[in-house]
Amino acid sequence: MPPPINRNLYALIRSRFPDREDAVFLEHEGGVVFYREIDARAARIGAVLRGAGVSPGDRVCLQVEKSAEAVLLYLACLRMGAVCIPLNVAYTRDEVAYFLADAGPRVLVCAPERQEELAGIAPRGTGVFTLDGAGKGSLARAADLAAPEGEPARRTSDDLAAIVYTSGTTGRSKGAMLTHGNLSSNALALWRIWHWQQGDVLLHALPIFHVHGLFVALHTAMLNGSKVIFQNRFDAGRVIERLGDATVLMGVPTFYTRLLDHPKFSREACAGMRLFISGSAPLLPETFARFEQVTGQRILERYGMSEAGMITSNPYEGERVPGTVGFALPDVQVRVADEHGRERPRGEVGVLEFTGPNVFAGYWKMPEKTAAEMRPDGWFITGDLAVMDGEGRVSIVGRARDLVISGGYNVYPREVEEAIDALPGVLESAVIGLPHDDLGEAVAAVVVARSGASVAPDDVLAGLRGRLARYKQPRRVFMLDALPRNTMGKVQKNLLRERFARAFSG
Repeated sequence: MPPPINRNLYALIRSRFPDREDAVFLEHEGGVVFYREIDARAARIGAVLRGAGVSPGDRVCLQVEKSAEAVLLYLACLRMGAVCIPLNVAYTRDEVAYFLADAGPRVLVCAPERQEELAGIAPRGTGVFTLDGAGKGSLARAADLAAPEGEPARRTSDDLAAIVYTSGTTGRSKGAMLTHGNLSSNALALWRIWHWQQGDVLLHALPIFHVHGLFVALHTAMLNGSKVIFQNRFDAGRVIERLGDATVLMGVPTFYTRLLDHPKFSREACAGMRLFISGSAPLLPETFARFEQVTGQRILERYGMSEAGMITSNPYEGERVPGTVGFALPDVQVRVADEHGRERPRGEVGVLEFTGPNVFAGYWKMPEKTAAEMRPDGWFITGDLAVMDGEGRVSIVGRARDLVISGGYNVYPREVEEAIDALPGVLESAVIGLPHDDLGEAVAAVVVARSGASVAPDDVLAGLRGRLARYKQPRRVFMLDALPRNTMGKVQKNLLRERFARAFSG
């Protein structure tokens, strides 16, 4: 009887590598990585990790800057069956201490300048390496001298491939456990529905400590055997310079607003592009419309989360509707439900739930939290408020925790924000609920004006009169130069609620 198929995600990806000697995987600031080089390099890095005590199923934490070697380190973890835990490079010493204590990794890989600091807080038995550099503990240098490991570790679909910690804006961060089956199914589905083609080139300007940049972008590109133009960070000018060499760009909404504001961004600059994808935060309909006007192309917006990868997507062929996140992926089911998991009628607001092969395996060491957010029949409760039309197209209207209940009335912030953003001179807004002695919560808006525009709180209030029911209209408007955002561009409303918490007191 033949052995069972190896479900290691790396084995799937490797099976798609082009066999041309000159096939480029990453074109980065320091040179190029060819597809033919990946397996040997990942095998050597894996040998070093094994020498440090890492076995299949052990955790490896990565807090390293974006680089080609960082991608190879991630692939090495997959190859040897280790569980990769990518960490935001902005996390402080105390934040990293929490992740290390929670995950119990066998190895932490960090920047050379932080090695001594983080070694001092690492749990006993955790080896602390740097990715590059010539000093003691350099993983890259050790890999240069190591003998490569053999074939990729045998993994089942249910074996863990990664743990992705959520942002933790409403409490301590949770580690979403993603399996080889979760990541493989999602990558294959996206590769199909986004119509990856021979000759596609991905322009990659996202961070790689996040689902978007590490899993969605790189997995689909590798499944296609595509070249990736690998930029260390997003810079509108540098991106525009390379658009002519690429066919696919994945970004957050901020990418597209900054491109539109750049004087060199034009229809001609995008002439060879096939697909612009947006996610990780809501794309304003105004941005969608401006982008189409300037480039003649419609951005494809999709929706996902750390616990699943991608869940819905606007179609590649067919209408891409601004303000919506499209339809469920082919192997995923979604529903808009009430608090008991009962599906609500089409057109009514409820909480989005989904099930499918991309549903994560639960939260690391948090069985109670997993049970609270997972239905007994396997449907995951996203916490996002949504509405579904008669065709099954999904629109996200906000987070359940962001719902404002003012005087017994439900106010959905997204509806109010869209009305404010349409006012003259307004760049963007965030609507929040603040404590109010009489109403319980009062609606408040935080508004950012366009550069050079003069917008006052009274202008906003006057512009909304007659456009929204009175209970939806903000009772206070605050002007800021910019909204606080996390690294993926999501507005941190919790910080706004904290900042203006006493606005209606006294």
